[in-house]
Amino acid sequence: MTEKTAKSAIWLGLALALAGSPAAFADAKAQPKADCAVAEFAMGLRFQQQSAEVQALQLQAYNIATLKLDAAVAAAKDPSKLAIVTDLDETVIDNSALLARDLANCHTYDAWDTWLPWERDGTPRLIPGAKQFLQHADSLGVTIRYISDRADEQKPHTLATLSKLGLPQVSAQSVLLLGPPKVERRAIVSADHQVVLLLGDTLHDFDGRFRKTPLAEQRATVAAEADKWGAEWIVFPNASYGTWSEAPLQAWEAKTVIEPW
Repeated sequence: MTEKTAKSAIWLGLALALAGSPAAFADAKAQPKADCAVAEFAMGLRFQQQSAEVQALQLQAYNIATLKLDAAVAAAKDPSKLAIVTDLDETVIDNSALLARDLANCHTYDAWDTWLPWERDGTPRLIPGAKQFLQHADSLGVTIRYISDRADEQKPHTLATLSKLGLPQVSAQSVLLLGPPKVERRAIVSADHQVVLLLGDTLHDFDGRFRKTPLAEQRATVAAEADKWGAEWIVFPNASYGTWSEAPLQAWEAKTVIEPW
């Protein structure tokens, strides 16, 4: 090896060492690569994680849920017979940090092959308004059931996460994870309680007709059940993933005309 070659090797080694440092990757992690196949998710995920508008929508949903729950309790002879059923992910807890990490690594996060480690070791944040609403329901004597499609075999990790976040009524009996479809798990709750509110971010959190059905049918069912939204069914915004993510956009067919604003 010549002296020039040796120096080149040293500089290359230093460059590789620096590239491997967290500081060198700080900017790279902030944005997905321009040619990344999943870069199209960036705007939706940015809205979900960073926008003040999504925070306002989440607080609005919990404010409505509080009003509806108070009215149901006031009308009930025995509030202990009432129940609310809530989803977890993107309804009570925010998992966007995992999705942002995967997006920055150009990894298609909705393949869910990084989800199990996140369930075990991840640190989700609370959705704004969630803890206050659930504590309020608990103070009224209303039963809370958490129905989520998290892995049942990792249930101890989910229970630990929910307990660490300080959520009420967290137990093996109150947290019903993936196994039977959600409609069947909701039926378990309905067997001995009057379910007065359903909360979720995806439509099959509310009704089995939304599960694995075409978007056109989902839209038709949403319209048919118009009276339930904001009354019995409280839906939360989720722009980061969903059955809509591969739907084609409908564009205005007129020729583009450019005019200064």
